[in-house]
Amino acid sequence: MDASSTVSKKGESAGAIPGAPNRAVVTALRRVLRPVVRLLVRQGITFPYVADLLKLIYVETAEAEFALGGRPLTDSRITLLTGVHRKDVRHLRHDVELDALPQPTLTLGAQIVARWLGDPSYLDRRGRPRALPRTPKGGADSFAALVEKVSTNVRPRSVLDELLRLGVVEVDADDQVHLAARGFIPGKDLDAKAFYFGEAIHDHLAAAVHNLAGESPTWLERSVYYDELSPEAIGKLTARSEELSMQVLQEINRDGMALEASDPPIPEKRMRMRLGVYFYAEPVLPTPARTPPKLSQKKRTRSSQ
Repeated sequence: MDASSTVSKKGESAGAIPGAPNRAVVTALRRVLRPVVRLLVRQGITFPYVADLLKLIYVETAEAEFALGGRPLTDSRITLLTGVHRKDVRHLRHDVELDALPQPTLTLGAQIVARWLGDPSYLDRRGRPRALPRTPKGGADSFAALVEKVSTNVRPRSVLDELLRLGVVEVDADDQVHLAARGFIPGKDLDAKAFYFGEAIHDHLAAAVHNLAGESPTWLERSVYYDELSPEAIGKLTARSEELSMQVLQEINRDGMALEASDPPIPEKRMRMRLGVYFYAEPVLPTPARTPPKLSQKKRTRSSQ
């Protein structure tokens, strides 16, 4: 028996009902969605709301990614692909506004921090971001100059106020601006954290879905896993992972900045990328012991004969 006889072209397991969802994929989805549902419950986002949201995302995705020969999909075709009722498809395609665009301050703040971390003129001898005078003094590089290198459309003071509100920077008694973390980490504002949550998790999932679908070339997607560790060991690995991953991210940040300057693309071939890292640990729940099923009186009588 060859491999093609055990797995269909659609990735369905042998013996599965034709057209039924792949059981392995459904099992993986249950695992993926559990922390998402945890977030939804904590935020008071109910199932009916999510069900309506999923209808919209189904329609948007089908319309954007499953067109035939470049022709727009009909409402009936989208219903066939997604299972969303044609009346709902018509409403979602013509009556619902598109998602809000990213907040300019958030994207600008991330660009400023990336330059602060990647431009050698803003780093000390050990490669760490220097504290910057808020305004130019004696020709020294300043926070205002850093902002203007990224954008001249926003006043540096406005950017500083927003980064202070988000907890990304701090200003000392000498009017020096310090980067509070080695990256754009908005620790105080839920809206800002939610924005970057969506951006990072989208790209991580997009890479994983691309690879699961067998598309080529595959994207980088690697992890390390251990489940026999003490809390003390987790603490050591957390610190070590933070140290090494920040080195990698800062190197890629510098390379990306240099390549943008030395090898700019033509508009129709412009691309974006994201390299991300994460670390997560939790207690391992004990596996419940299986107890053998109790035999009925009738079965016990028969077995003794």
